Amino acid sequence: MALSKLLLASLLASLLIIQLVHADHQAYQQTQGSLQQIDCSRACAARCRLSSRPNLCHRACGTCCQRCNCVPPGTAGNQEVCPCYASLTTHGGKRKCP
Repeated sequence: MALSKLLLASLLASLLIIQLVHADHQAYQQTQGSLQQIDCSRACAARCRLSSRPNLCHRACGTCCQRCNCVPPGTAGNQEVCPCYASLTTHGGKRKCP
């Protein structure tokens, strides 16, 4: 009787571990799929097309894009779309990303 209870408990524990490993693997695959690199040069060209200092804008935008893998849409604003992009600052405390 004790042997059957032990066998049943170990079977249930094994099934639980298998389920947890499977769920972890699925979560990992979903995360890796969302981490595809965006084309920073194209995204920054669109972001900086109306800038009065396009070279400076492209350089800053490219750095921010590489770090955050995100560039807000449009030529200005929309910072809430990319919180990482919006949070980067210079040594002087000003926003780094255009």
